[in-house]
Amino acid sequence: MSYTINLMDGIMTFTIDRPEIRNAINTEVTEGLEKLVEKAKHPSVRMVIITASGKQAFCSGGDLSVFHALRTEQQAYSMLKRVSDVLYSVKTLPVPVVAIVNGAAVGGGCEIATACDYRLVWDHAKCGFIQGTLAITSGWGGGTYLLETLQHDKALKMLSEAKVYTADELKELGWATTIIQEDQDIQVFFERMKKIHPDVHRAYKEMAIRKWQKTDLQERVEQEVQRCAILWEKDPHHEAVDRFLNKTKK
Repeated sequence: MSYTINLMDGIMTFTIDRPEIRNAINTEVTEGLEKLVEKAKHPSVRMVIITASGKQAFCSGGDLSVFHALRTEQQAYSMLKRVSDVLYSVKTLPVPVVAIVNGAAVGGGCEIATACDYRLVWDHAKCGFIQGTLAITSGWGGGTYLLETLQHDKALKMLSEAKVYTADELKELGWATTIIQEDQDIQVFFERMKKIHPDVHRAYKEMAIRKWQKTDLQERVEQEVQRCAILWEKDPHHEAVDRFLNKTKK
C-alpha cells in the first residue's frame, strides 16, 4: 500500500508511504487521498494531517516514471483533473488541514502542501514549485492556492523562479507556518489547537470556504489545469522530462 490513513484522538493522519521513490504520487496515492476526503467528513474528525514516511521527502511530485507515459493534452488533463479535484476537496474540508513537511516538497508535492491550511516544515526541508524547469506550470491547483496564500509578488516570485527554498526562506516568504526542529514542536502546535473547541475551528473554516466559493476558486483551479495540460503536450516538456530521467539513471 502506498499510503496509510489513521485516526487518533480526533486527528486523521494521511501518510504517503513511498519513501523508496521520494514519496512521489501515483494513482494509488490519489485513490488514497479520495478515501481520506470521505473519511475526514465524519463528525468525529476535528483535524487532518497530511505527511509522508521517512525524513528525506514529503513528496517529490508526480511519479514521472508513470506520468511520463502521458503524451497528449487530453491524457495529461485526465490525470491533472483527477488530482486537482481531490486537492480541492482536501482544501475545502470542514476542518483544519495541516501538512507536516518532513523533507523535500517539490513540484506537485509543494502543491499538496500549499492546499493545506497550515504547513509545519522541518528545518532540513527544501521546497519549491520547480515545474517551470520541466516547461510546464503547476497543474493540480497549487499555483492558484499559492496566490491565495502569499502576497502577490512573493507568490509570483516563488512560482516563476522554479527553485527550491530552505525552511528559513519559506518562513520569511510566509509559506511555512512554523519551523520544526524536534517532535516536541509538532506536539506544541497541536496542543494549542486542541485548546479551542472544534466547532470554532469549523466555523472559521466555513468562513474561508465561503470566500473561496465567492471568488470562484474552483473555476480558477480548472483554468490552471487546462493551461498545464496544453503545455504538457508540447515538445519542450517531454524533452525536459527525458533529460531529467536520463540524468537520474546515471
